[in-house]
Amino acid sequence: MGITARGTGLLVAAVLLLGAGFRFAYPELTLLGAAAGAAVGYAALVAAWRPRLTVTRHADPDRVARGEPASMTLTVRNTGRLRSANLLAEDRCGQRTVPVPVLRLRPGRDTEVRYDVPTDRRGVVPVGPLRVTRRDPLGLVALARPYGAAVPVWVYPRIHPLTAVPRGAGRSLDGRVDGVPHGSITFDSLREYVVGDELRRVHWRTSARVGELMVRENVDTSLPRLVVLLDNRAAAHPQRSGGVAESFESACEAAASVVTAAHRADLPVLLLSVAAETVTPDGGADGPLGPLDRLAAAELSEDRDAVRAATTRLRQDRLGDTLIFLTGPGGRDELGHVGALRGAYPSVVVGVFGAAEPTPPGTAGLVVVDAADGAQFAAEWDGVRRW
Repeated sequence: MGITARGTGLLVAAVLLLGAGFRFAYPELTLLGAAAGAAVGYAALVAAWRPRLTVTRHADPDRVARGEPASMTLTVRNTGRLRSANLLAEDRCGQRTVPVPVLRLRPGRDTEVRYDVPTDRRGVVPVGPLRVTRRDPLGLVALARPYGAAVPVWVYPRIHPLTAVPRGAGRSLDGRVDGVPHGSITFDSLREYVVGDELRRVHWRTSARVGELMVRENVDTSLPRLVVLLDNRAAAHPQRSGGVAESFESACEAAASVVTAAHRADLPVLLLSVAAETVTPDGGADGPLGPLDRLAAAELSEDRDAVRAATTRLRQDRLGDTLIFLTGPGGRDELGHVGALRGAYPSVVVGVFGAAEPTPPGTAGLVVVDAADGAQFAAEWDGVRRW
């Protein structure tokens, strides 16, 4: 509860009048002071009354790429029996507020407000809660209460189309590693025929021997497995424009583009961050977060020494055969740790964003792509994918 400037002045006047009235035995002053104090007390009781409001929200859509339109529809319904007079309401959308008309909302009626959600920046935009302020008729006391829960709107990085996905790695029993464009089919086992199986997969020789139809089961042993490592250290992205590290935004766009291309090609892909993420991948009670959700919530970390720990973990786990490391101009000093992973990952490529000068050729024996932004990285991807 907050007392307005008018209410504060009246309360001070009430104290002074009561004190002067009792001190100098002036009943008129005492009466005026008592009336002023009673007015403030009445105002507090009126403002303390809690209106019964139901707030519902609908984001359309709640997940959107950066720059695409998104809107929020807010519905406020008066479920009480008395008229909610002298109410002021505003909804919070990111860093701005949106006025909501509920001044004379009658019982059983509702009001609806629709407004645009800012999507000019990648991130998670919190919308809400609704803030309703109750005032007394004299404007002495104002009490603000929140209604409804906050709803996030996920603004993804821009996704640039990629022409193709990287090659896979077909490993032979003798240890040889061959490039495989889109995986290869290898015989795995035999099983009994099931209605609906293709007859061309029937192994007739075995079927004749066992007396029933047997079908070949094949697996794709050389399907490319992609690991995208995003450098989210603040030291890797030292340049700021308006408080925003544009090189990190470009790296997020490149990561989103690679992940989306891999999903469209039905290829397994894993998104990792160099430093610990502020939003955990499990997502809490709402279930696991997808890679694009994690990219929307990605923030820079002050952990400067996270590259060594991340590369050590990658070397031990061997999570894939294609490693894509995305960093900024400050991350080129750590390319030696990434280059040491070439033994565990047959294909390693590095994307450096926002560097003033190109990376020297042959750095750590890696294929390095210098790009100004995610769009340029996508344009050069067709040549990168042939390593």
